[in-house]
Amino acid sequence: MKTPLITGAYQARSLIAAAQRCINLYVEKAPEGEDFPTTHYPTPGLKQVGDSIFKGWRCLYTSTDGRLFGVVAQTAVEVLTDYTLKVLGSIASVGVPCHMLDNGTTIVIVDGTPAGYTIDLATDAFAEITDPAFYGSNGIDLVDGYFLFNRPDTQQFYISLLNQVAFDALDFASKSGAPDNLVTARATKRNVFLFGENTTEVWTNTGGSNFTFSRLSGAFIQFGCVTANSVAQADGSLYWLSRSPEGQAMILRTVSYDRERISTFALENEIQGYAKIDDAFGYVHQMMGHYWYVLTFPTANKTWVYDVASNEWHERAYLEENGQFSRHRAACFSLWRRKHVMGDYATGFLYEMDPDVYTDAGNEIRRIRSFPHMSDNGNRVMYHEFQGVMEPGKADEDAPNEVRLRYSDTQGESWSGYISSSLGERGDHYKDVRWTRLGYARSRVFEVSWSAAAKTALKGAFVRATPGKT
Repeated sequence: MKTPLITGAYQARSLIAAAQRCINLYVEKAPEGEDFPTTHYPTPGLKQVGDSIFKGWRCLYTSTDGRLFGVVAQTAVEVLTDYTLKVLGSIASVGVPCHMLDNGTTIVIVDGTPAGYTIDLATDAFAEITDPAFYGSNGIDLVDGYFLFNRPDTQQFYISLLNQVAFDALDFASKSGAPDNLVTARATKRNVFLFGENTTEVWTNTGGSNFTFSRLSGAFIQFGCVTANSVAQADGSLYWLSRSPEGQAMILRTVSYDRERISTFALENEIQGYAKIDDAFGYVHQMMGHYWYVLTFPTANKTWVYDVASNEWHERAYLEENGQFSRHRAACFSLWRRKHVMGDYATGFLYEMDPDVYTDAGNEIRRIRSFPHMSDNGNRVMYHEFQGVMEPGKADEDAPNEVRLRYSDTQGESWSGYISSSLGERGDHYKDVRWTRLGYARSRVFEVSWSAAAKTALKGAFVRATPGKT
């Protein structure tokens, strides 16, 4: 019996519906004619490239002149080519994400407080913004030379003067389609999406004499935004964690001037169970043809990733010393010098994310994929053999290459102990990853996991089973 992996990779509200997990693996559709329709590949690992005496990265940003800047703890820095840090100035706030953007001459930094800061790209001079018409912002964007900001705890957004970090107190407008406060103003394709607490409307640059941006008639979305830090742009769409008067925790993306739901019932049910979701933050990175929207919930200690290429979700998780999973280490991301650079949320470490690295800076990455429920119309089935269709023969001698199987006969409520096999040492390409004499069940869920620091892949499984006694 061929068992492909084509269904959702997450647990449903009731485990009788789905008891699957996909951790530290992403899926690609196979070419036509292959024996399995999909293949699961390891998510990229982390290679440590820098450290600092400051702890907790809050922002990374590649400027238009190709340099890398960031905020770590309460310090604004430039990351030099050897990954050492040049200290530029101090940020008053603590812990919350920061946002950076430049107009070709000046970087602006905001952090959701009334404060703001600048870095002169020509001199690296750091300064606090003291203009009385600057009010802080929960995010920042740039359209046609105008910086865009929301005024926190109001319906207003305001803009800089053209190609300047200076402000006119009259250069503001209000979200007007509904009375909810503005959460953030973000742009894509030169259109400005004003994300409110419960609704969203779209503005564009029409060159008006009093205020250059005007509202697009009819461009209105009946969903707002839980937190400005969840908003990220990928391939012309904006992705965000939504809220409306009817509920919250749907994850949406823009499609033209409307929205599309990308979360699933199972994922929304999980998120709604978190104690806190307004601390979520998201970013997008693109690698190997995949756009990944990465959404982390710090209080819940979870990281979920949406793959734009496959329209599937997976978890990214860090394996702690006690064997438990925690959220992914990255608090921020920037593509710099063709490297995917990430900052650790708890330490001063900087990492390069690399698909040819199979550990998290030397720490074991555990990869898990559960299979769909298997049953025979309620009859007992005897499972003789489970063969994982995996890529073997890539592990170095003395490197861990164990692959483990466990199963549940209670539809995912409880599990057997682990049964070990091997992925084979380097060159052992004929290695079969299989387990035998697996007993009887009326309904069974199999789960495969491994931590090999080597190139691997999982396509599915062949299961040999026969009807058992009723």
